[in-house]
Formats: sequence, C-alpha cells, structure tokens
Amino acid sequence: MATIESTIAAAFGTQAARAAVREAAPAAGAGLLAGIDAPADLRRLAATDLPPLAEELRRFLIESVARGGGHLAAGLGTVELTLALHYVYDTPHDALVWDVGHQCYPHKVLTGRRELLGTIRRRGGLSGFLRRDESVYDCFGAGHSSTSISAALGMAIGSRQQGIERKTVAVIGDGAMTAGLAFEALDHAGATDADLLIVLNDNQMSISPNVGALSRYLARLAGRTAGGPAGRALLGYLRAARGAAGNAPFAISEPGRVFTDLGCRYAGSVDGHDVAALVSTLRALRAQRGPRLLHVVTRKGQGYAPAEADPVKYHGVTPFRPEAGIVAGAAPPARTYTQVFGDWLCAAAARDQDVTAITPAMREGSGLVAYAGRFPGRYHDVGIAEQHSVTFAAGLAAQGLKPVVAIYSTFLQRAYDQLIHDVALQRLPVLFAIDRAGLVGPDGATHNGSFDLSYLRCVPGMVVMTPSDAAEMRDMLDAGLALGAPAAVRYPRTAAGRGDLDLPPRELAIGKGEVRRQGRGCALLAFGTLLGVALEVAESLDATVVNMRFVKPLDSQLLLEIASRHDLVVTLEENAVAGGAGAAVAECLAQHDVGVSLLNLGLPDRYIEHATREEVLAEAGLDRTGIERAVRERLAERAARRLAAARQPL
Repeated sequence: MATIESTIAAAFGTQAARAAVREAAPAAGAGLLAGIDAPADLRRLAATDLPPLAEELRRFLIESVARGGGHLAAGLGTVELTLALHYVYDTPHDALVWDVGHQCYPHKVLTGRRELLGTIRRRGGLSGFLRRDESVYDCFGAGHSSTSISAALGMAIGSRQQGIERKTVAVIGDGAMTAGLAFEALDHAGATDADLLIVLNDNQMSISPNVGALSRYLARLAGRTAGGPAGRALLGYLRAARGAAGNAPFAISEPGRVFTDLGCRYAGSVDGHDVAALVSTLRALRAQRGPRLLHVVTRKGQGYAPAEADPVKYHGVTPFRPEAGIVAGAAPPARTYTQVFGDWLCAAAARDQDVTAITPAMREGSGLVAYAGRFPGRYHDVGIAEQHSVTFAAGLAAQGLKPVVAIYSTFLQRAYDQLIHDVALQRLPVLFAIDRAGLVGPDGATHNGSFDLSYLRCVPGMVVMTPSDAAEMRDMLDAGLALGAPAAVRYPRTAAGRGDLDLPPRELAIGKGEVRRQGRGCALLAFGTLLGVALEVAESLDATVVNMRFVKPLDSQLLLEIASRHDLVVTLEENAVAGGAGAAVAECLAQHDVGVSLLNLGLPDRYIEHATREEVLAEAGLDRTGIERAVRERLAERAARRLAAARQPL
C-alpha cells in the first residue's frame, strides 16, 4: 500500500515543491492541533482538551478550504464526532468506515495529513474522498453514498472469522440512509451478532435538504435531543447498563423503534456537537456487542455562520475569503450544460403538462432548482435512491406521462438493472438527462462519467445522443422527449458553447450525423463536445470532421461513405474506449467488411484521478496536443509501412 508521503512525492517530486504545496494549507499554530500527527496523539489528551481542540480544528478547516476550495459544510458538521470516534476507538486497528466522504476532511487532518490538506483535489494530491491507498486510516474507499454499513458489516464478520478482536464502526448520514443499499445492509446486520456500531449522522441534509418519510421519522426522534428528557436519561442509562449488564441490550423501546425492530439496538439522539457526551456515549457503546445504532444530531456547516445559514451553497466551494464568505463575482460564470438543461426542462414543462422531472437527491447539481419552484407537482426528489428513481420513472411512463430522469453518469451506474429491466425491456419512454458525462476533474475517479456510452449502447432499444454544443443539446432533448422510447442525452460538467441557441430549435433526424469540415486523407469522427477540439486539430491536418451526434443508432451510411474515401478514420469520445462509441464504429466497419485504418481515442483502460478538467483531458490524450500527436503518429506509422512495402522486391 502506498504511503501518504509517496503519493504526494510522486506528484510533486522535490522537497521544495512539496513545501510550496504545504503553504496552501494554514499552519496549525502552537495550539493542540499542532501536536496531533496521528489519533494516538489525540488519545493522550485529557477529555477536557477536546472542546478547545474542536474549535482549533474547525478554524483550520475553514481557513484551509477557503484557500484551496473543496467540500466544507459537511466536514464542519462532523468535527466533534470525528474527534470522539478517534478518541474512543483504537484506529487504525479498529475499523472506522465513512460513507460518501464529503465529511472526511477532519478525519484526514487527524490522521497524519494535516500539512498536506492544501493538496486536496489537486493533481497528485490528497483525494477529496476516502482512499485505501492514501492512508491506513482509510480502511474502505468512499465516493458514492450508502456503502458504509455493507462494507463495515463485511469487515466485522471478516475480522471475527479470522479470529481478530476488532471494533468496527460505520458512519452514515441520514441522506445516505435513504438508499436501498443501506436498508439491505441493515436487514442483514440485524440478523447477525456482528460487533458493529452504526453511527447515524443526522443533519437533515444530503447536498440538498433531505426528503422522504425516513427524514420525517428521524426529525421526530431528533426532537429528543441531549437536552430533552430522553436525551438526559440516555447517558445515565448507558453508564448503568455498561456497569451492570455488560452486553445487555438497550431497554429504550419507543425511540428508534424502526431500528430496534430490524435487530439493531438504538441509542440516541445525542447532540453531535457535545464532544463530552459523544465520548461518554461511545465508550458505553464500545463495551457492547452485536449490531447497534447511535443516532447523532449535527448541523451541517456548524461553527461558520455563512455555512450554517446556507449549507447548500457551502457544500462544495471554490476559494473564498472566510471573513467575507462566498460573494458573487463581478462577471457571471460561463453558462454550463447543466444550466442549459434546466432552462430546457422548464420550457418543455410549460409546453407539455405531462413532462415530469425526477432526481435522486441532486436538485442543485442537476439544474432543477428553477423547475422545482415552478412545477412542484411535477417534481420528484426521491432521495439518494437511484434504483428507485429509474423504476419510479418507468411507472410514470406506464401511465402516459413523460418522465425525465436528471442524473449523473456515475450515479446511473447504480440503476443499471432498472434501466434495462424496467425501462428498456418494456420500451417505456423515459428520457435520461445524463450530467457529468466524461471527466469531472477534482472529484476524481469515483465521479468520472467514464462508462455510460459503453453500458448504454449495448441495451436494445436505447437511443444514445452526444450533443456537441448547447443548441444541439436542446434539440436532442426535444427529440428524446418526443421519441416515445427510452433515450439518453449525455453532457459534461463544463461550460457550454452557445452554438445557435438563440435560433429556433431544429428537428433532428434520429441516427444522423453531419460533416462539419471536408478534408482529405484522415477523418475525425467526434462524439459530443470533443467536436470543438477536433475542428482545431483538423486545421493542422487538413482532415475531415464529422459530428456523429448519435452513438446509437449509429449513422452507418455516413460512416461507410467516410471510410470509403479516407485512409484513416479516428474516433473521439470522452468515454472509455472499451465498448464505447469507437467500438461501435469498429463493429460497423467489420460487419460491412471495410478495411480502413481505424484509431479509437478516448479514456484509457485505467481510472483517471483527480486534477483540473484540463489536466485530466491532457492525461487522457484528449486535448488538442494529445489528439494531434496520436493522429500524426498513426499517419507516420502508415507511411513507414507503405515505404517498407514499396522497397520489398517483387
């Protein structure tokens, strides 16, 4: 396993370079935090030192994230909880499994990565999530939600099977708890005697405010805070239970009935910002065995007034001044594909009362804020429940509505069976608006939309569209909505070129591309927003450029015509080469026995890590320099082979 130092050294090399990177994070100063290089240092402190240490840690996080950007509000809400967990549990021997990872910055600071926090989400630096190859304290990777209970249960049972005495803790948010995977894990855990503690971090938020019946249920439980009657009785009961009965189950029946009925002893709710109460409660729970759940109530953005007031805005931030908070810039940001989708959806819903939008807890990220305000009766946030979102949309479509599922490419992976079995197999007209397709930059490998073209184009009956600009995206969304069959439009997390967005929409012929530049010798077939760079490269190579538009159905007629008059065909896609659009072109050419030279350029067969979007595109060879170099190398290879063949004696 790579060490933290080796990971950073590989990217930043010299001591001087690494020192410059460390300057991006504020100094810990001369306080308690400066002496914490590992949780063992934390455990040497007196319990009375933890509240002032929490304040130091919170200030450090605010200053550090304000300098370099990253996820802020979630980590501010888990400062005391993180301190208490590492104080009570013998990490890394005891396993501490975090969910998602947005809240992991305090954990990173306390586990030897304080000086490196300035590298977070930068090329070669610390991940913004949990990674097993980054630290021994990251015992299970995270990025997608709702995995912690399943993973921790497996680790607890695995440790017992190997005869290892180990405590295992899963920390999951109330937003992540809405996912089916979490309930599947709870169902299994409750039927075992695994030594597992589930800490439910209840802040009434995912990225947006939480929705659903579970959220309402937890809100009722959270009314019994540490200051309320049940909360005041809790610590006394836990101490008595620990001293008198050792492993006796908790005798709290009414609070947490859902969890106790599922076989997990319930404790809570506890004020998640009272570090003394957390330590006392966790110590009592650590002495117990079997599956148990601690309900902790926290506040997202705790301790930083702007983040407390607007935790959605401060969920993920770019650099800002802590004393001023996030302020609007003088120039408006470039319009994104996400915003173009949101505008299109509002216009489509205004024209057609059957249009209905579904999101799995990504209202802001998917551009649905305006739509939710204008059409609340046709807006459904189903929580972090991607599988349900797709089958729910299928049910709406079966009733004659026109559902639009707004979802990230990386999250649609979680609902693949539902897409095939419940939508495509029944040819139900669900339109998938797939955001964050391709490389997403600082969020890294867990969030890249690397595979959607590969996993969609093999599904019978799917129409898969790749717009090259904002206007074409609007026209494709119109086409998908009118199709009466399953369809997907995929677009990246980036600024959108306007194209002719101010002109009236065009009616696109399904499965038809267009030649955008006539050249000779070489043809560049662009799928999606790489069309712009293809046109730039073509000027240097005098190449033909084709905007293919559709991955499925593929414009085979245009493809065969292009192949017949070019020596080299190059496909460009921001998707895995394996099984992607280029593979579709290769299959078509093989089916028609066309022997043209073919070069498929796309994402390589490895995970692309976090960096800026420009850096990861260059790493994948999909910037102008990389594409032109690859094409020239192939042309040179072909020329060399022809020359060698010409020199062969007859």
